[in-house]
Amino acid sequence: MATENIVTKTVEAPAELLEKTVETTQHVGQKMHVAGSIKKTRDYWRSLGPGLTTGASDDDPSGIATYSQTGAQYGFQLLWLSAFTFPLMSIVQEMCARIGLVTGRGLAGSIRKTYSRRALYICAMLLFVANAFNIGADLGAMAQGLKLLFPHWSFMLLVIGFTVIMLGLQIYTPYARYARYLKWLALVLFAYVASALLAHLQWGDVLKHAVVPKLTFSKEQLLLICAILGTTISPYLFFWQTSQEVEDQIAQGKTTVAMRAAETSKEEIYAMRKDVWTGMFLSNLVMFFIIAACGALLFAHGIKNITTSAEAAQALRPFAGNATYFLFAVGIIGTGMLGIPVLAGSSSYAIAECLRKRGSLSMKLKQAYAFYGVIIISMLLGLGMNFLGINPIKALIWSAVLNGLVAPVVLVFILLISSNKKVMGEWVNGPLAKTFGWFTTILMAVSGIAAIVSLF
Repeated sequence: MATENIVTKTVEAPAELLEKTVETTQHVGQKMHVAGSIKKTRDYWRSLGPGLTTGASDDDPSGIATYSQTGAQYGFQLLWLSAFTFPLMSIVQEMCARIGLVTGRGLAGSIRKTYSRRALYICAMLLFVANAFNIGADLGAMAQGLKLLFPHWSFMLLVIGFTVIMLGLQIYTPYARYARYLKWLALVLFAYVASALLAHLQWGDVLKHAVVPKLTFSKEQLLLICAILGTTISPYLFFWQTSQEVEDQIAQGKTTVAMRAAETSKEEIYAMRKDVWTGMFLSNLVMFFIIAACGALLFAHGIKNITTSAEAAQALRPFAGNATYFLFAVGIIGTGMLGIPVLAGSSSYAIAECLRKRGSLSMKLKQAYAFYGVIIISMLLGLGMNFLGINPIKALIWSAVLNGLVAPVVLVFILLISSNKKVMGEWVNGPLAKTFGWFTTILMAVSGIAAIVSLF
């Protein structure tokens, strides 16, 4: 018997050793897989830049108010717009990014060099006014958002505080660090994804409306669609995207236009496309979740009149709880911190290039007085709106009207430049990009006219 036990143990030992070896190998393999996934995610995040911040800035507090009103007034009926606008804005923003990469100039500089200066001057001034209105509305929304968390704080002091903080960041923070701040701020948008998930949506109904267009053709609905298009495919994004590609090149040591306009590689174009389409996807994903959350909770309970993002947060609280309320409030502040510098900066890039003045966030204040002067004036005008008692909703309506006038004209220039082989070389628009680009231009022209006619 003793001999049999020894034999059995001798036979079983290799089997147990083999089993432990397999378990250890599997454990090591899992660790390596996790480590590899983390590295890929980290590398992907590091590859993102101007496209991510441009897309994220599109969901500023005024955009959030528009999407909230859409869900509250029509439920899931207009959810399909989040999918519909995604390829349109992505293709347009990719054209802008390509212009920046290939020419080494901002959008206004490229238009001035290649086409009509007079049309550019008019567009730049309309852009400046529209952005100032939008900045004012966003500053007020941020103050209201913080008052949701701290009700006894002074609205006016909060507006002044936000203005001073954002001016300080834009003027005195080195571009490389400032760009990182904007990039990390983009993550605040996931607060809206989380708030929608907490609303316990009926996903079958939600997804059906996301792919099946439905319209009533009422005046109110058409105006809201115009507002969504104007908020999503907005002129300030065109100028910002192009200039940020140039800023990234300057950060890499390409200090002259000639150095920046040197041959653009396939790798640069591929990285830019990945960045732009990621940013636009994030922007539209957030639009989708905000409309869905407000449609599921506010529309379903008969709350159909939302005029600000802060009102949306307050209206959601009784149905979705404190967590959703808190996430909405934090989101308003974070998106304002991201969106307002983009609004002010896009005006500054456009006007500085129109006037042939040196201008870049990479420069110090004493090197670019005109450039930073436009940023300061834009911020002060927005601040003043809140002291003059201008209704933020009216400000956004006028901003949408001005954007409706500017967007089609600027889109024509974008298409002409990005389709010009003398300017773009091998990186001209392909047939698909041209088709989508002209469709978007016509759509924005019709949208702008419809918005103006409905108002007057």
